[in-house]
Amino acid sequence: MNRSAPLPFDPVALLDLAARLADEAADLINTIRARGFETIVKADKSPVTEADREAERHILSGLRKSAPSIPAIGEEEIAAGVMTEPGDTYWLVDPLDGTREFAAGRDDFTVNIGLVHRNRVLLGAVALPAYGQLYTGFVGTGAWRTMAGEKCRIEAAVPSGSGLRVLASRHYADDPRLAEWLAGRKVASLGNIGSAAKFVRVAEGAADFYPRLGPTMEWDTAAPQAVVEAAGGHVRLPEGGALTYGKPGWLNPPFLCTGRMAEGDIAS
Repeated sequence: MNRSAPLPFDPVALLDLAARLADEAADLINTIRARGFETIVKADKSPVTEADREAERHILSGLRKSAPSIPAIGEEEIAAGVMTEPGDTYWLVDPLDGTREFAAGRDDFTVNIGLVHRNRVLLGAVALPAYGQLYTGFVGTGAWRTMAGEKCRIEAAVPSGSGLRVLASRHYADDPRLAEWLAGRKVASLGNIGSAAKFVRVAEGAADFYPRLGPTMEWDTAAPQAVVEAAGGHVRLPEGGALTYGKPGWLNPPFLCTGRMAEGDIAS
């Protein structure tokens, strides 16, 4: 994508919209969590709760009302068989990424609202309801964290000589491929958490490396990838090249999320 070409919309206004809706959805999720909820298993064996569905309803309604010319695609609508055709520019929404974490009473779950333009992520908002944190990013411009009313700029870190601070999926903690990827690398720490929280920890410089070796869907990654790249990090394929969008079935291949490592160091 030619980042210098004029955009046919106001990206600042759209980032503000995504941020507001992610924050509102986070409040809604926290309210449902506090009063209790039922967990249902979908046809694909993944869990879903009232919080997923209510958050998505709120987000999609807000996007379609405020930006009606931009298609909005949500995970739960797709699961229910509601297909929205993407255009040159479209929203990808995961209303509650990390439902397993949420249902288990853990805190690492997120709300993801990302904007894709010409098959590349452009901007995104990621809320962490349990932490009261909101992360936003506009690729090529910058990334920010908002917490307790305070907004500050964030930047991905350059790994120190003491080794990589690695985050990996809790769901794939015992995957032997993780040990294979880390073999030969100097590792300072290894943690396992769920959801897109791993991306934002890389974006804010709290971690250096998140190798994703299992499958994800495009709505899982669009918003957090935008935040990471806006913060100066990278989301790349193991063989090189960017993680792009508009793939068949919305399915992502394995990828590597890093801080400010040189591009040639990502897969080495």
